[in-house]
Amino acid sequence: MSLKDTAQASNCTAMSDVLNRIGDKWSVMVVGILSRSGTIRFNELKRSINGVSQRMLTLTLRNLERDGLVTRTIYPEVPPRVEYGLTELGKTLTGPINSLWDWSAEHHGSIIDARSIYDDRQTAVAAEAPRKIAYARG
Repeated sequence: MSLKDTAQASNCTAMSDVLNRIGDKWSVMVVGILSRSGTIRFNELKRSINGVSQRMLTLTLRNLERDGLVTRTIYPEVPPRVEYGLTELGKTLTGPINSLWDWSAEHHGSIIDARSIYDDRQTAVAAEAPRKIAYARG
């Protein structure tokens, strides 16, 4: 199936389904880190992702595993050792996600500047707008 024809409902459904999983920031970060680090333990992964809670990382990993993008390996030790890595399918995402990471790093400053210009312009427009005065009827 090709996604060239966006008028086909099946193409939109496929795109929506995939973006729901890999479009959130935690999934992108997990796949990006696993692509660079290979197999990694949960706490190492958590330390690598600034701001992610243990619960959110757990949910993200479960969802990525459910979709066949991440493997979870449990080693029968005391305490049990659990490692995560990308599946072959997950590895096919490394190119697009690494490109997105690189693009983000390269253009983040420009985006911050553009936001500032936009916000300043919106503030100026709001300040110039005529004020409506409401009078109480008595």
